[in-house]
Amino acid sequence: MPELPEVETTRRGIEPHLVGRPLTRILIRESRLRHPVPDSLEALGGIRVKGVRRRGKYLLLDLDRQGSLIVHLGMSGSLRIAGTGEEFRKHDHLVFGLPDGLELRYHDPRRFGLVLHVPEGNPLDHPLLSSLGPEPLGDGFDAAVLHAACRKRSAPIKQVIMDASVVVGVGNIYASESLFHAGIRPRIAARRVSGPRLEKLVTAIRQVLTASIEQGGTTLRDFVNSDGEPGYFRQKLFVYERAGEPCRNCGGSIRHAVLGQRSTYWCPACQR
Repeated sequence: MPELPEVETTRRGIEPHLVGRPLTRILIRESRLRHPVPDSLEALGGIRVKGVRRRGKYLLLDLDRQGSLIVHLGMSGSLRIAGTGEEFRKHDHLVFGLPDGLELRYHDPRRFGLVLHVPEGNPLDHPLLSSLGPEPLGDGFDAAVLHAACRKRSAPIKQVIMDASVVVGVGNIYASESLFHAGIRPRIAARRVSGPRLEKLVTAIRQVLTASIEQGGTTLRDFVNSDGEPGYFRQKLFVYERAGEPCRNCGGSIRHAVLGQRSTYWCPACQR
């Protein structure tokens, strides 16, 4: 599914087209998403967008009146800018009209995403967002925070850093890559990881996510960015989906296992 770098790439791509401009119309072509799209959304036509934010894997479109929209891309969703004359794709479920003959189109083949309207109050207080942990690239996430989350947990460290109540946005790909760069095996119990190693892990998480954002996100089968093009970070992955291939660091063979129902990859020589 689109992870934090993909969502941040999308945010940066659509922001220049939205901020300070009105949504000239909102067309609901299919309302049956993970949460039904409210019919009232179509009444927001003409309202100006004052900001586009990201919280974890959620996008927030702040309006100059009538609150905010919460958008989640689900398993296979994407947002892209298109011309009004461009033919709709089969799974273009929502259309946000923009000035100058442009549209923002929400595309979601599996319909696991959502578009909700929070008409008043702080959208960060919405139940979907209120329990999220700190942002991995923000000041609220550091080794002390991660140590506090790990010190009494026997769960594998990989599962802990993928827990959105601990830190948001560290999905399966980025958890595997971060653990590789920190030299930590994914199966080790979180409480057994020392403070200095957790500090290395925090640094690795920040570096891996930052590099992926700069490269435009990881190329996933269904993900495209706001211009309709796939990201291209996949070519720089060190372990993810490289089972049996030589480690880029030591030349040993990359291993694969299923951990917490998710594919996990590591180098037994580089990660301890």
